[in-house]
Amino acid sequence: MLRFSRLKTASVLLLALGSFLFALPSVLSPAQRDGIAGAIPSWLPKWIVPHQAITLGLDLQGGSHVLLEVETPAIIRTQVNAMRDDVRRILREERVSLAGGIGVQARGVTVRVGDPAERARILPKLREIIAPAGAAMMGGTGAAAMELTESPDGLLTLALTEAGINERVRKAIDQAIEVLRRRVDALGTTEPNIQRQGIDRILVQVPGLQDPRRLKEILGTTAQLEFRFVAEASAAPGDVEVLPNADGGGSLPIERRVIVQGEDLIDAQPAFDGRSGEPIVNFRFNVRGAQRFGQATTENVGRLFAIVLDKKVVSAPRIQTAITGGSGQISGRFTVEQANNLAILLRAGALPAPLTIVEERTVGPGLGQDSIEAGKIATYVGTALVVGFIFATYGLFGLFANIALVIHVVMIFALMALVGSTLTLPGIAGIVLTIGTAVDSNVLIYERIREEARAGRSMTASLEAGFTRAFATIIDSNVTMFIAAVILFMLGSGPVRGFAVTMIFGIITTVVTAVTMTRMMIALWYRTARPTRIPF
Repeated sequence: MLRFSRLKTASVLLLALGSFLFALPSVLSPAQRDGIAGAIPSWLPKWIVPHQAITLGLDLQGGSHVLLEVETPAIIRTQVNAMRDDVRRILREERVSLAGGIGVQARGVTVRVGDPAERARILPKLREIIAPAGAAMMGGTGAAAMELTESPDGLLTLALTEAGINERVRKAIDQAIEVLRRRVDALGTTEPNIQRQGIDRILVQVPGLQDPRRLKEILGTTAQLEFRFVAEASAAPGDVEVLPNADGGGSLPIERRVIVQGEDLIDAQPAFDGRSGEPIVNFRFNVRGAQRFGQATTENVGRLFAIVLDKKVVSAPRIQTAITGGSGQISGRFTVEQANNLAILLRAGALPAPLTIVEERTVGPGLGQDSIEAGKIATYVGTALVVGFIFATYGLFGLFANIALVIHVVMIFALMALVGSTLTLPGIAGIVLTIGTAVDSNVLIYERIREEARAGRSMTASLEAGFTRAFATIIDSNVTMFIAAVILFMLGSGPVRGFAVTMIFGIITTVVTAVTMTRMMIALWYRTARPTRIPF
């Protein structure tokens, strides 16, 4: 156990040196880090000369905090409209004519079918809407998503249940979180915190972003993109809706029929028009969207084709020729920032329902600086007490443990910088805690050495037995803590995950420093000094 090959020693020293290099940018100023990054030759891989610093969380560097609430009435309206379309389709397929039409209620639709024979034909079809194959129940609770009632006079009512509404809100929140995450990631921020709060709310925290106005524009826009035709004079009134222009200049009659939706987009990038020089957005469809777009433009050359975003007409160009390449551009007197934001929204996809901002805060860096100073004081005091105790108790071996402890902390910061993890105030608490656990591993080894020496074994045998027999205990305790930290990371969110990350990294580095590095230093000391007794 006290024999270290030169290769093994060199590997340990190289690991320690690499940790210092990766942790160094975190203690440098941004200007110094930029200088390092700029000095790296273009032909040299960036990772060879580390320049990535640890990202500070919202509680340390400030940022934007926004609480959003999904508009449940909008979700209900969408579902009711879908139910109305399904009922209309069934009536058309079964050739059932209605005198009174389809009635729309707050949570459902009604239709009066007086003929019992016709009613018997459409009832099975309506029940298929209520209980589609494989999804008849809501979460296995036995609560159906919709309910169908029939009155003696032939009035059929198809309505959403409370369980159905809750399930759709839950799905809308899940989908909205993914859309918001793609949008925030496109802003270039690091480690945003996006999580569900309650049944119908989403919390968004973006460290380092001091422009809540832009964040609100990105998060609050539904980005429901549709391509429709401008209605002609001969169009039926029921097939037309009047939509305002996005620039506030009047309105246009637009056909309700949607040719292509934004979900068929596979890319959107800001650019500049080659002729006018104004900012535009270039877009590209998938195969399905390209086919529909190409067919529509081929058959309707000369007509106005409206690009509608969130029920507002962005632009309505005239189709000069068939567009069969599956790509095009959106122009609308945009500024550069508006074009960039629109491209981000289109790439990220549309929200399933509108979101309302119910709370917004901008956390200034002053509060973060106070937290940093408090965390520094706690770290310094905790480290000083631990270092002083271990040195006073174990003398020279305590010095070895303290050297390993410094490398342990450096390795934690190096890992966080390497993987791009975010340091939060609870994360600092996790580092302080891992300092104690790292020293505890050395205490287990040293106390085992002391017991072996008191039992009358030689110095060499005591040292080897101390490391060998304490190793299993150290592994068991650290594995247990590692499992707990992983569970915290998987089930927790926000500050809890920040604490769990530093705990996971601290446990990994503890095994390396408290066992391998300490044993190497003791082995080198033993071979060099040739001592006759244990120095504590």
